[in-house]
Formats: sequence, C-alpha cells, structure tokens
Amino acid sequence: MPHYRVISGRVPSNPHGFDYSSTIAKTLLNQDRIRIVEEEIDTAVESRNDSLPTLRELGPPDLVHLVKQSVKSGNKQSGVYHHVTGIDASSSASLAAYVNTLIYTPNDKTTKIISGLYCCYNAFSRLDMRVDVKIPGGVESYCIDERGDKRVASDALWMETFLCGVLRAYAYADDGSGDSIKKIIGVRRFDPITSTEMEHKFLDAAERLFFKGPQLGSEPEVQVPNNVSNHLTTGLINYIHTTGRYTSGINLFEKLRSRDTEVSSLLARVMLSADEEVQAVRLLHDAISRLPMDYSLLDCQATFCQSKGRLDWALECAKRGVTAAPSEFATWAKLAEVYVGLEQWELALLTLNSCPMFTYQEKDLPRMPDPARILLPVMPESILDEIDDPPQSYDEVHPSLRKLHAAGYKGTFLKAYSILTEVTARIGWDQLLRIRSQVFVMEEEYRSEKQTISVNHTSNANASTTALRGTPSPGINGTASDGQPDGETGSHADDEETLNEQQSVPSSPPDSARLADESIEKPEHTITSEVVKSGNDDSADSSNARSKYTQFHNKRLCERWLDNLFMVLYEDLRIYTIWRSDMAQAQSKNSDYRKSAEEWEILGELAERLHHFPEAVEAYQACLRVRFSPKAMRGVLKMYENQGRSREMLQAMIRLIAWQYRWYSEFSPALLRTVRKLIETEGAVKVRSIVQATSLPQPVLDLTHRYVELCVAFRSSGSEA
Repeated sequence: MPHYRVISGRVPSNPHGFDYSSTIAKTLLNQDRIRIVEEEIDTAVESRNDSLPTLRELGPPDLVHLVKQSVKSGNKQSGVYHHVTGIDASSSASLAAYVNTLIYTPNDKTTKIISGLYCCYNAFSRLDMRVDVKIPGGVESYCIDERGDKRVASDALWMETFLCGVLRAYAYADDGSGDSIKKIIGVRRFDPITSTEMEHKFLDAAERLFFKGPQLGSEPEVQVPNNVSNHLTTGLINYIHTTGRYTSGINLFEKLRSRDTEVSSLLARVMLSADEEVQAVRLLHDAISRLPMDYSLLDCQATFCQSKGRLDWALECAKRGVTAAPSEFATWAKLAEVYVGLEQWELALLTLNSCPMFTYQEKDLPRMPDPARILLPVMPESILDEIDDPPQSYDEVHPSLRKLHAAGYKGTFLKAYSILTEVTARIGWDQLLRIRSQVFVMEEEYRSEKQTISVNHTSNANASTTALRGTPSPGINGTASDGQPDGETGSHADDEETLNEQQSVPSSPPDSARLADESIEKPEHTITSEVVKSGNDDSADSSNARSKYTQFHNKRLCERWLDNLFMVLYEDLRIYTIWRSDMAQAQSKNSDYRKSAEEWEILGELAERLHHFPEAVEAYQACLRVRFSPKAMRGVLKMYENQGRSREMLQAMIRLIAWQYRWYSEFSPALLRTVRKLIETEGAVKVRSIVQATSLPQPVLDLTHRYVELCVAFRSSGSEA
C-alpha cells in the first residue's frame, strides 16, 4: 500500500521545498502514481501549446495528461498530469501502451479514466507529437506545429522523435546529487535503452540523423553548434561512457568518419576511453594532417597530452586550437588549463581574461500553471527510514551562506571560476592578488595616473579624463541585472555594497570574523575595458593621453566579469576561513560545532569549489549525521571511489539509488556508470554478494540489483561470470 504526500496550492520548486505546514500525509488506496491535479481541465496541455514557439533545443520532458470522470456523477471531470522521460517514442503504439498502463486502475472504484494524451517533442522538426487515447474509442496520432496547426505524423517524424526522446532521457537525468530531480516536480525517469536491440535502434537513428545534429543546439560552453559539438553528439558520448559500449561507438563513428573527417575527434575520444591509445594517436595524426585547423581534433590531442604529463606538447596544441577557433570558450579554457599545469600563472590569468563568455541558457523546462493539488506516492520499494524526508520545517540557513554567488554559476562562468579557484588552491590568495596586480591595470593606479594627465588636458573630455563610469555588465552566468539605471549595473560600487552587507556573520564569533578579514585580503578593483572605452574617443588628444600612461603601458585591462569573479572568490574564501576558524576553536574547547543539515551541505559545496576536498567530505559527513542528503552522499561517494573502497561505495550507492527511486527516477547515468566501473574491478558476482549481504530491506536491495543486471545485459567487462 503506497504512502502519499498530498500538497495543496502552488507546485514546489523541489522536493525539499515542500511547505510541510500545509502538507497532509495520508494513505490512498486507489493509485500508485504521480498525480498533479489541474484547477481546470486541459490547462497543462494549453500551457505546453503556448510554450512551443519558445522552445530552443531538445524541448521539455514528455507530458502525459489524463481526464478522469466520477463514476457516480458522469458530469464531474478532472484533469491530472505528470512528466516522463525514457519512454520508447518510435511509434504511436509504444506511447499508447504507456498511457494504457495508467488508464486501467482496478483499485480505483470512484473514478475512471476516459482519455489520455501523450505529448512528445520532436526537436528536429520543431513539432509536438501527440497520441490521443479515448476510452472507449481508438487511438489518434498527429503532431502540432508552433502555430498550433495539426499535421500528419509520418514514420520519418517518429524516428526523429524517438532519437530526441533518448537524448532527453540523458539530458534530464540526475547525477545522483538530486539537483535535476529538484528542478521539476513530478517527473518519472526511465532508462531509454535497456537491451542491445534498443541500442541498435538508437544508433541506427543516430547514424541516419547525425548531420542534422546542429539543429538541436549544443551545450552552453559552445557558441556555434557543429557536426561534432551538439546535443546529439553529447548524448552519444554520454551513452557510450555510461554503458561502456565502446565497440558500438567505434563502429558508429567509423562509418560516419568516412563521410566527414571531422568526426575523427569523436572517434578518437571513444578509442581513448576504450584504452586503444595507439590507434587513437594514429587517427589524430592522420586527421590533423588533413584538417590542421580543426579545433575539436586539437582539443582532443591537447587533452591526451595533458593526461600523459606532456604539457609542453599540450601547449602547442592548445595554442593552435585558439588560433583555429578564437570565438569558442573551450579553446581558451583549455589553453588556460595548460598554463595552470605549467605554473605560468600570469599567462593563465591573461588567457582566462581573453575567454569569450556566453550567457547561460537553461534547458527547456516545462512551464505549468499552478495546480489544485499534488499527490506524490512513496513507492514500497524505496521505503527506507534513513532517506525519508522528515516532516518538519525548512533547515535554517544563515544569510551569509545564502549569498554565495558562486553556487549559482553555470556554463562558461562555472568553468572559468573552477580554473580561478584551482590557481588559488595551488599558489594561495595573496600570491594570486600579487600576480593579478602585475598583469592587470588596477583601479587605484589608473585613477592616480588619470589625475596626473588631467592636469594637462582639462579642456577635453574623453575616456582618459572623464570620471569613471560603470557600464552594464553580466550578472551570474551572464544574465543582465534588472532594475538598475544605465551605467550602474554591475558597477564596483554595487559590488562594494554587496560585499559590505556580507561582511557581518552574526552566527560566527566576532574574533573569527575579524581573523578572516585579516587573513584574507580584500581584493582591489581592476580597471575594466568597459570603463576605458566609455566616453568620447573622438578627441585628438585621447590617443596622446593614453600614450602617457607609462606606469602600466604593458598591463592589460581586466574584463568586468573576471573582476567580479575575484570578488566572488574573496567572499567564498572569507566564509570558508570563518568556518574553519570556528571549527578549530570548537575543537580546542571540546565543544560541539552545530550547523543545520543544509548549512553543512552548503559548506561542503563551498569547500569542493575551492578544491579543499578533505574538508568538503568532512562537511558532507556532518550533514549526513543530521539527515540524509543525496548531494552529501554523492560527495562522500566520490571520496570512496577515489580511495577504491568498494564496500563503502556500494553502501552509498544503495541509498542513492533508493532515494532516486523515491522521487520516480529509475535511471541515473552517473550511478549506472559507477556500478559498471565497480563491476569491472570487482566482478558482478562479488558486487551482487556485497549488496545482498547488506542488512537493508530486500526491495531496496533489488533496486541496486537492477543496475547490476543492466550491466550484465550489456555484457560489461567483469559481468561474464
């Protein structure tokens, strides 16, 4: 008998965001599936119709909408819906079969399902494929275009839809931390490929549609999608690495390479993952001889040289990659990484400053109207006391931890911040500031030099003599800040005000805060290119004035986004220092250092961002002692994986898989990949034995056994026995 949470009102943004004060936990006898009940029938479908013109890439998860009718009162109807990924969308029959599994509910004696609608987006043709099931009646399949007009659903459109469905299943899958699950409420996630037959079907469709891949868009780090950098190739590589089906991937890319040499970069990546390094190196050599300025090939070669410790070779490849694609972020980021490895810190900062940054675009998430109520069943297989959310209010989190902007970085800003924190971890904050002041024009020296020059050029107003003005700058992930006057958005004054607000940490002892401020030097602002470019540059004296900046004529102008990154990094380091100081004081006094579970989780993420991995694990373990957190467990799992502790890894995996199933996710590529690697080293028999020997309910253990069985079905290494 499944347990339910019944929630009235607005859809919560994540499972941990439930307003437990208005939550009624009770047992329902009629159904065991997600039910999001509409205020008015068909509003969910209408919202999906309205969103079709705005979809940019793979589209949202599939929508399943049901109309229920009261048995006693035939006129009383209601609409319920949920989202799903991983269902076979190769034909209308397979989608109708899924709807039929929802229609017949023998336990429900009060209502009956009279119709069901399955909506699946075809991102190639920009159509929403529909399968309408009537009870009684028949099945009608059609598609809706962006204008809302009906079209005929052909076999070619169904093949495109099938491929998009598989790619969405991987794109919207969770990595085990729960972040993806918390973004959209009420999504069922299934494994789209559970047999070698389905794999053949998937790879055949991918081969046929491969050169249409750029139509699907690409990851946020890629500016212009091409044949080897798009959502289709990302999904293919993800599938191959998840399942370990390297031979299938090599065969696919070999066939495609005969049509386009550019595909060699994908083939080489798969070969390297399959430990076929000699063949991969030969392939890269031949391909680069034919395409010497292909940045994907050069990036693959640079990555391989990095892995072998030949950073001098990697440097030449990375430099040529930047020359080949100067507008792509990935090439500059790779060059910056190589400079970091070579400990050429000044060049690393200058390269990072040259990175083209792109505004992060979220996935095509569904936009649904507020429901009447939400029913989320707890499936019997996932019932485990230690992973269940306690019915209590939110964890209290100190405002200073909520204001850590780095936690919201994504896309190019996340990668750039990761490189900057790696440099900080290796040379220290003080040394980083010294190098920064050596390569970039600092605001104070610019002001000083400007004032000197202005004495001789008071009659002209130009970029050299005008008072410094801020210019609109990107906020977190490049999104523009709203509600700011022109010329003030993202200005240094705003940064100062924000940082000053964050200076007070009431939960920390004053001594700790003062110690942090003394030990972590607050960075001075650089002068950004936007400031220098502001004002009138038409004056003839402008160039003469600039030529007199002899104090820093060899320095560069820092980009505004990088200057902001330094400020964000300073705040991260300051909060981290306060935390470690408080911990040390508590230990010296033999007293408990108390934090809420969510605070420990945030501190763990903070330490991980700053590359302090032992401290991150310490925070995650403290979080797990308070209550279960998938993000904390995922962090601890990484430690077990690095240390090769198989038994502890499986203990963590069992709980993560059960938590995923609790929130209707039966498929996580990251967890499946971890299970597969365990089987490669330990063998399927031993993994099964360790799981079975765990003193947890058998239904919970069976969930992990399913992942093992999937690896066996794909004949992964170590599963032969």
